[in-house]
Amino acid sequence: MQMQGKTVLITGASRGIGAEAGRVFAAAGANVALVARSHDQIDALASALGDNTIALSCDVSDFSQVEQAVADCVDRFGRLDVLVGNAGVIDPIFHLSNADVAAWGQAIDINLKGIFYGMRAVLPLMRAAGGGTVLTISSGAASNPVEAWSHYCASKAGAKMLTECLHLEESQHGIRAMGLSPGTVATDMQRIIKASGINPVSQLDWDVHIPADWPARALLWMCSTDADEFLGTEISLREEEIRKRVGLT
Repeated sequence: MQMQGKTVLITGASRGIGAEAGRVFAAAGANVALVARSHDQIDALASALGDNTIALSCDVSDFSQVEQAVADCVDRFGRLDVLVGNAGVIDPIFHLSNADVAAWGQAIDINLKGIFYGMRAVLPLMRAAGGGTVLTISSGAASNPVEAWSHYCASKAGAKMLTECLHLEESQHGIRAMGLSPGTVATDMQRIIKASGINPVSQLDWDVHIPADWPARALLWMCSTDADEFLGTEISLREEEIRKRVGLT
């Protein structure tokens, strides 16, 4: 799929799925806004990807910063067509009985509120433009409890429902909303999970995790009309048929 003339804003773009999504969308011809708290990493990636990519430092748990990042993106490129809500944390991993209250709440601020803040910031622009696409990185944890991941499961479940609500309320205004559940991906998050030694996910061999460019390529495909039958739902890369349609092997 080609994205010439389109603008994509990606949160959590300093590494993993977010960074790979930046590379994939840039290669497809899109203007790309890389958003993350870590400015050094996104600066380097933006430089590598060329003049049609910018780096925007932003903490997605702060709505004013999200609004500013969206405004800066539009100031630079004149439009915003796609929002990829990817920023998320899983650490620290802890059981409910000894969970650090502040850390639990911070995960909600990033993983759930950050998704809402992104949606809220882009909706007026997309409505005025007659449409747009909002893609949210989800997880199997959105639908299934996982030991010591209460903060992650709860926040991903909330983000999944936000995506469904967005579709219900905004599809009539041309706004396409979908979630992507990639399965386990070979990123730094999996290293944190592995190091915890808690629950079956931490026991998985590294070679069972898919490469980060697979969900990135799926996100690009989700911007096409070929994915329209999945609007308002969550796409799972665990499904072989979906992998085939995306072109993954």
